[in-house]
Amino acid sequence: MKPFRSSRFLFCSLFRFQTFACLGLCFLLGKAHAETFASDGAWCWFQDPRAVYVKGRFERTYASWMQSDGTLLVGWMDHSSHKVHSKVIKEKCDVDDHNTGSLLVLPDHRLMLFYARHNKQGLLARISSEPESIDAWGPEITVADTPRITYSHPVYLSDEKKFYVFWRGETWKPTFATSPDGIHWSKPRVLLQQQGREARDIRPYLKVGNDGKSIIHFAFTDGHPRNEPTNSVYYMQYSKGKLWRVDGSVIASMESIEAVSHLDCDLLYDARSTGARAWVWDVAQDADGHPVVLYTRHPEETDHRYHWARWTGQKWQDVELCQAGKWFPETPQGVVEPEPHYSGGMSLNQGNPFQLCGARQVNGIFEIVSWNSFDEGKSWVERPITRNSEQLNVRPVIPVGVPADRSHALFMSGAYRHYTDYHTSIRWEPLP
Repeated sequence: MKPFRSSRFLFCSLFRFQTFACLGLCFLLGKAHAETFASDGAWCWFQDPRAVYVKGRFERTYASWMQSDGTLLVGWMDHSSHKVHSKVIKEKCDVDDHNTGSLLVLPDHRLMLFYARHNKQGLLARISSEPESIDAWGPEITVADTPRITYSHPVYLSDEKKFYVFWRGETWKPTFATSPDGIHWSKPRVLLQQQGREARDIRPYLKVGNDGKSIIHFAFTDGHPRNEPTNSVYYMQYSKGKLWRVDGSVIASMESIEAVSHLDCDLLYDARSTGARAWVWDVAQDADGHPVVLYTRHPEETDHRYHWARWTGQKWQDVELCQAGKWFPETPQGVVEPEPHYSGGMSLNQGNPFQLCGARQVNGIFEIVSWNSFDEGKSWVERPITRNSEQLNVRPVIPVGVPADRSHALFMSGAYRHYTDYHTSIRWEPLP
């Protein structure tokens, strides 16, 4: 083991021990540690980042969410005072958690918010007028004026001084545009196009991670697990103007691609070998720049399995973390659940992907738990974050940019029937 890793291991171990001891004392004393970030809020999990941590003049976590009446908001929580503050960005966005925005922290600590209405016209963005402030915003920027847009994944690469944003486009395929300044955007282009059977009817689901400097990671599926009985998980990455497989071989030039085929990318998980369809949840990189992916396997619609996978440099190390239960939407008696592949959810710590959190069923209720590995994924320690809850806790997010000594999760808590029928709050808890 490298010397710097030994020091980091010792520091992180001591910190996590102290943090968990404090959390345990709070539980023993019967104190509720969870605090409210937003009393009315929900989000989908295919927008990233939904939450970011910024330490500058202030030390705050910022997030975006949808209210139950269809209002899009941005808010912050101050880590010194625990004060929370929010700002309405757009009203009457439809009651739909897919309309949640994604946040990008600009080099000067201004915030940029990307948002779209579910399968409607246009991907829009706004930039805050002042660093570390959400009170005033510039005019709407049209990133793409095309139909059927959903989700957004903005990236800024400092080595290139270039903006990227990825979304599901009008052909139902992952699509992207680039910009030198965040205001003037290139024409949208399709990133992925499944080859083979009726490719136009297949819609890959994409998760995006990056190092903020030169690398973008992509984890994606064949399509929706409801429609694809052998829904598998794939990977590729971008750097230096090219798309690459995980072994360092080139797939294509980013400037000249028409669309990349799944067959040209890395097959991380082959659902044909197990019969358990999958869905992606998160992607990040470890200290060596190797990708880490969170995904679910679904042997049955009532049996969701959480998986953590990491490229070691030679192979994919794939670990099943737990059986997480069934879907989380609260299905009325006698109704067939339309979204049986909606898991409670998982999120990686982007700065340390050996730490993550997730929502799993405990005594019939979804609770937030954390996992930590101190031996590069060989073994995992699971800790309860919420306990004895009366309502579900789902879709946790660890804010992008959060350091080890401020690691925490934001999550939805309340009642959730459908992505157009939700009555949840956004809560936050520290992580051990």
